[in-house]
Amino acid sequence: MGVINIKAYTADTMQIDAIKAFMKALKIKFEVSKETEKPYNEEFVKKIKQGDKEFAEGKGIKMSVSEFKALCK
Repeated sequence: MGVINIKAYTADTMQIDAIKAFMKALKIKFEVSKETEKPYNEEFVKKIKQGDKEFAEGKGIKMSVSEFKALCK
């Protein structure tokens, strides 16, 4: 049995019911889940925002990819 994930951005419960009826009519096993998980860890987002703020305050440097690669050697 193959498994696929589908996200359906529905406008109302009637659309959800229609999708369920369609799946049942085709005898496809399915489960409905509500995505409550945020895509990014909140601590990670805080760190990125803090870095952006610090850079805007002049506490950072800009460098090209080639400059960065040279530093990493």
